[in-house]
Amino acid sequence: MQPPEVILDNADAVYDFYLDHRQNRWKALAAYAMLGRRYHPRVSYADGAREQLRALVRSGRPTIYSINHLSQSDPYTVAATAWRSPLRSTIGRVRVLAKDELFIEAGQRRNVDMMGGIPVFRGKDHGIRAVNAAGQRMMDICAQRLARGDHLAIFPEGTCNEVDPTQVQAVGSGIGHIAFRAMKLGVSPALVSIGLSYGPRADPAIAPTKEEAKSASFYFRPPIAELPAKPGDIARSARDDLQLALDGAIANY
Repeated sequence: MQPPEVILDNADAVYDFYLDHRQNRWKALAAYAMLGRRYHPRVSYADGAREQLRALVRSGRPTIYSINHLSQSDPYTVAATAWRSPLRSTIGRVRVLAKDELFIEAGQRRNVDMMGGIPVFRGKDHGIRAVNAAGQRMMDICAQRLARGDHLAIFPEGTCNEVDPTQVQAVGSGIGHIAFRAMKLGVSPALVSIGLSYGPRADPAIAPTKEEAKSASFYFRPPIAELPAKPGDIARSARDDLQLALDGAIANY
């Protein structure tokens, strides 16, 4: 199937395509390996989290990886961390939510597709009412991918934190609805919160320097195996756990 143009008016065709799209896993592994050499993140874990994460990965259980969002450098440093952590064996099997504008330019789209991207039409870009139907379809697609055994990586804040990088921003209900819909399809995804810090910066609205990006701090919380039953409760639980992960990333910078 030819990749459809990623525009809001074409959302149905877009999500029909990304329901089944599979990237080339070997190319993905090569790209992650390259980023793992270029960036050298400091990766640390809560007590017992590394062993629990390894066991979770070995089990193959569908997992939602939740990461706080600080800058446009995040996808690269996250990929490097995946390569340098127990997540390496999941590369090529993780869907990554990415804003729709990253799918416009052909070369960039090939890279995002290769990393497992699924487009998100954001309310802040198109208007809340305009994206409602597309958003519902996107959450359904993510739930179906989880039900098929894929994993999902998401920045649940939805936008870069340019105010206070020590505090997780508001987390929308999207992560909760995705997990809830996956449960309705018969799977129970685990949740892993990953905190990210580029260290203290005078102005969080300014992107981290190349050196700050190279030495980013990541902190893994223990997996949450049993999520609440309601989408709103899942979202609140995800935000609270992500704040603990962020606190750990800052402390271990």
